[in-house]
Amino acid sequence: MPINITMPALSPTMEEGNLAKWLVREGDAVKSGDVIAEIETDKATMEVEAVDEGTIAKIVVPAGTEGVKVNALIAVLAGEGEDVAAAASSAGSAASAPRDEVGKGGAPTAAPLAANANVSPNAEVALQAAPKDEGGTRTFSSPLARRLAKEAGIDLSAIAGSGPRGRVVKSDVEAAVADGGVKAAPVAVAQQAAAAPAPAKGAPEEAVLKLFEPGSYELVAHDGMRKTIARRLVESKQTIPHFYVTVDCELDALLALRAQLNDSAPRKDNAPAYKLSVNDMVIKALALALRDVPDANVSWTENNMVKHKHADVGVAVSIPGGLITPIVRKAEGKTLSVISNEMRDLGKRAKDRKLKPEEYQGGTTSVSNMGMMGVKDFAAVVNPPHATILAVGAGEQRVIVKKGEMAIATVMSVTLSTDHRCVDGALGAELLQAFKGYIENPMSMLV
Repeated sequence: MPINITMPALSPTMEEGNLAKWLVREGDAVKSGDVIAEIETDKATMEVEAVDEGTIAKIVVPAGTEGVKVNALIAVLAGEGEDVAAAASSAGSAASAPRDEVGKGGAPTAAPLAANANVSPNAEVALQAAPKDEGGTRTFSSPLARRLAKEAGIDLSAIAGSGPRGRVVKSDVEAAVADGGVKAAPVAVAQQAAAAPAPAKGAPEEAVLKLFEPGSYELVAHDGMRKTIARRLVESKQTIPHFYVTVDCELDALLALRAQLNDSAPRKDNAPAYKLSVNDMVIKALALALRDVPDANVSWTENNMVKHKHADVGVAVSIPGGLITPIVRKAEGKTLSVISNEMRDLGKRAKDRKLKPEEYQGGTTSVSNMGMMGVKDFAAVVNPPHATILAVGAGEQRVIVKKGEMAIATVMSVTLSTDHRCVDGALGAELLQAFKGYIENPMSMLV
């Protein structure tokens, strides 16, 4: 029967996206692993892969269409051996039918895509990523099976599917329910708090334009990224009581160690295996400080304090039209060379808008470094659900006093912005002191 391919949700808060490009045409046969389309969000471009075989019977939404709502019908796939013309003719009725009726009619619709899953359409999941078990293996399932499992609180990944390619179907879930099943783990508190905030509102455009001479300006429409940045900044400043703590860190020992490590880097293909930056060492120092001061490695929700077991450090990267924060996961346990190479890869793909949602969503803290732009110090805005963000200024030579005498040292000012609901002033100061200790005694980051 015809398969409805619908617009996937690339994150829990996504409501619409742009269908940038179709890589197939009507009548093309596709098989598992074929890339069939590209979808743009405000932060990234995602490839959509087929995970089942069939023929593209009808493309409903043309390439270049903006603002396509999640779960909207975008194409119809004819299954193996199915009449393509008949499948194509079903597109109109499927698109106009209520969503529940379409699902009951056998042309399954898609539930939102999990934020940490690949975009992979097929005959039953229709651009939805299937759940994963603890080992990371996909569990393919029908929409009805997923709904029944959710209602019963059953973990789909624990069910052996009897459908094609091991897909979990209705009868499998019913059997699991009858046997008592394996209950699904509760949704993380942080995910419950990830609902999209209301759009940020500004001054009425007409009132603003009256202040300027006609013809003295041009209007540039906000793109999706700028709208998202505006919305999240308004959310942060309206809901998070910010508190700021600043310290100065001497960098001379760190710069000397960095030079020594870079000079001794092994070579691969006539190039050094790594090239450490000050920012790489800042990421490591902050991660270790959060490990040492775990009460600061938290997220706030109305009902609970979310205490994180690892330091996942987001790093602000400037890209055309805005910024994005790719995340170095479990940074406290990674070597400086691994962090450096990972950041080089994440930064490049961020500028190309090729990051996957799981590479920039979440995290437990952030670093924003404007030192390379000559900025001495600044205060950054906390990026929810984080409770902290570290603003890093330029290292510069300053006159300091040591043992009652003046001396010259390379000094860097850093300012920690905190969510005062969960990281108060004393705790923020404790975290910064731990950070300063690693920066000024950088050998401790190597052991």
